[in-house]
Amino acid sequence: MKYYLIAGEASGDLHASRLMRAIKEKDPLAVFRFFGGDLMADVGGARVKHYKELAYMGFIPVLLHLKTIFRNMALCKRDIVEFDPDVLILIDYPGFNLSIAKYIHAKTSIPVYYYISPKIWAWKEYRIKNIRRDVDEMFSILPFEVDFYERKHNYPIHYVGNPTADEVAEFKEEYKEPFADFAIRNELDGNKPVIALLAGSRKQEIKDNLPYMIRAAKRVAGDIYQIVIAGAPSISPEYYDTFTKGDDSVKIVFGQTYQLLSHSRVAAVTSGTATLETALFDVPQVVCYKTPIPKVIAFLKKHLLKVKYISLVNLIANKPVVKELVADSFSEENIASELQQLIADGEPRQAMLKGYAGIRESLGEKKAAENAANIIWDLGMRD
Repeated sequence: MKYYLIAGEASGDLHASRLMRAIKEKDPLAVFRFFGGDLMADVGGARVKHYKELAYMGFIPVLLHLKTIFRNMALCKRDIVEFDPDVLILIDYPGFNLSIAKYIHAKTSIPVYYYISPKIWAWKEYRIKNIRRDVDEMFSILPFEVDFYERKHNYPIHYVGNPTADEVAEFKEEYKEPFADFAIRNELDGNKPVIALLAGSRKQEIKDNLPYMIRAAKRVAGDIYQIVIAGAPSISPEYYDTFTKGDDSVKIVFGQTYQLLSHSRVAAVTSGTATLETALFDVPQVVCYKTPIPKVIAFLKKHLLKVKYISLVNLIANKPVVKELVADSFSEENIASELQQLIADGEPRQAMLKGYAGIRESLGEKKAAENAANIIWDLGMRD
């Protein structure tokens, strides 16, 4: 079969590459063409555009690059029609992908599948109309989405398991490096437990959150703990230097987030997939996300957002397993207070670890990529 895939960012590249490998297990003659990244290219096939040429975040960057965005979108639509795949597989990235789905559904008979569904349960719920009209099969990686799509909107979907849970489980099976060796390799202190700081993967997130995280962690660390930043691979060491200012008490490791979490006592984490990864490594955490105009954002969060929580951990659990410090609750003092409670072997730490166990149970043991590939193959065989 011929498969066309579209991934618009690094996480989509990872998940799409794993799905492609799983498809090849079912369909050794699979032919891939895609918008994506290096991981997808490693699997094989023809890359039309790298996702770095697509990804513009925020109102101003999007506005400044509208001509490029529309040009890429037109190229993508034209290329799909010319390639005429047996199936089009969209991976997250809804702003771009839902427009592609609308066009392909209207102009062709190519089946449109969506792997890693858009998070419309949090924002822009009206998009369910477009999804219902333009997407033939939806593949979800979050268990609570089943209720949202099927019970609330009467739109059947496939819950295939969670790829992040798969990736963490596979890593934990293989990674056996002692902390002493990890510390030597990264010039850390092998005798001090780690306070990990995961401040996001974009410069604006890091700029907003990391200074507060560092100051809060210093309040807790004293001479007993060491502070280690999980450096995002796409961000230069020089950018982080502007926040550490040559402070030897704050270390950084790049491209080793899972290794770092394996050896961490507690963490401060910017909201995102990192909150779930931290939970799956059983590292107690405080989730913190600085926003502009905090009181206004707090009002909007309360009255406009469709969900009670911002972290995947709490969304999956459907209860406050981790503390979320967002908008008007975000402060250096609050971050430090939460870290202090969690770092000791007390009730707050044990309660969070118990909540993590419930999250793993909710996610289940399905292998997301393999399960999705099986369904895609079976659907293709029916056609």
